Amino acid sequence: MAKDRPVYMGPRLRRLRRELGLTQADMAADLEISASYVALLERNQRPLTADMLLRLARTYKLDMAQVAGDGGAEQTARLGAVLKDPMFADIDLPPLASEDVAVNYPGVTEALLRLYTAYREEHLALADRSVARADAAEAPDPVAESRRFLAARRNSFPPLDDASERLAGEAEAEGGLAAWLKARHGLRVRRLPSDVMAGSVRRLDRHRDAVLLDDALDGASAQFQLALQIAYLEMRKSFDALLKDGQFSGDSGRRLARRALASYGAAAILMPYSAFAKAAEARAYDVEALGRQFGTSFEQTAHRLTTLQKPGQERVPFFFLRVDPAGNVSKRLDGAGFPFARHGGSCPLWSVHRAFERPREVITQWLELPDGQRFFSIARTVTAGGGGWGAPKAERAIALACAAEHAHRLVYARDMGSSDPTPIGVTCRLCHRTQCMARSAPPIGREMMPDDYRRTRAPFGFGEG
Repeated sequence: MAKDRPVYMGPRLRRLRRELGLTQADMAADLEISASYVALLERNQRPLTADMLLRLARTYKLDMAQVAGDGGAEQTARLGAVLKDPMFADIDLPPLASEDVAVNYPGVTEALLRLYTAYREEHLALADRSVARADAAEAPDPVAESRRFLAARRNSFPPLDDASERLAGEAEAEGGLAAWLKARHGLRVRRLPSDVMAGSVRRLDRHRDAVLLDDALDGASAQFQLALQIAYLEMRKSFDALLKDGQFSGDSGRRLARRALASYGAAAILMPYSAFAKAAEARAYDVEALGRQFGTSFEQTAHRLTTLQKPGQERVPFFFLRVDPAGNVSKRLDGAGFPFARHGGSCPLWSVHRAFERPREVITQWLELPDGQRFFSIARTVTAGGGGWGAPKAERAIALACAAEHAHRLVYARDMGSSDPTPIGVTCRLCHRTQCMARSAPPIGREMMPDDYRRTRAPFGFGEG
């Protein structure tokens, strides 16, 4: 049985010994074993027994979990996810081989993972530059840099999920986020009128030891702001470590990415990974039902669903898009491999653009791209701001989409059968559906026909080929 399999932890034992500042002889003396046996353990020529694990923990006053770790399970899952990339499809990579590498050579594994992430980020940067306007090609784009940073990591940051899960447990034991802030940081939570807040919705007042919140915030928004403040207080080092490997041309891109990480951490505090992932499956990804269970808004919940790609605990991968009534895209999050346009708007045939006609109603739709890929999408309007008569507010629409192969797991697709999908394109400039009545611009690479003697029903006519 799997549980009887010998446990080899040579590299982890070597790293632990070095962190303790010990030689093999020192550790051997402490554990009352021979130095040669320590060497055999570190070279994985002997398994680490349960008795030896206990001896290590007792001798060096360590947590058993710190010594045993996860047996390389997380590294194995991360490496396995990377090796599923199509670029490795022609290489014979048995799962056991990648597991052996992850367990026995964690340093090499981490190096490979960093290289792959850097490759992904650079690949996305090249895609951006290839479609950007020539006059702006050399200008830094902090928004694009931040989006590349998230996309290269599939909007999944397990270290933040782990830290947030711990913080959520502490806050629950303390009686809530406000009580935790008071107990841990000596900060009171105060709700103040909007005019007193002077344009801020949250402010950390160190002089008065208080977190100030605009009293116009609804319950979900107020809780999110408290969680966000906790994330900034508790996860600074985690943010810095994650951003260290990002590619940013200036401070603006880095700050936007840091803000995205903080929002990720806040959402993970309100919706801890394990509990939320379990509930998502149990409720068939019903966004409204999940929001009520966790006390979060529709948008917060939909956003969190895009992050459930923790190696070994993956759920349905989603793509998230947010647009305003003018079609401007203010947020893109990709966990589903959706080939969205990195510049400009999205296809006008996508129901997310019609959601404004049916406010607060969930609209479902099957989508098909020109290459035959199919996706299932839900769209709904959401409101930001407001809270009182005359208070400014913004209406936006969000879409949540997954590949067709996952749609059966969603409550929204259960009664839709296999209805005909709506043919959409990534963006007009990259879509070659010549008969589309909604087209706003001709596609790149197609010659337009003159309309001196003939005008087509579609906005543009094209020659053959």
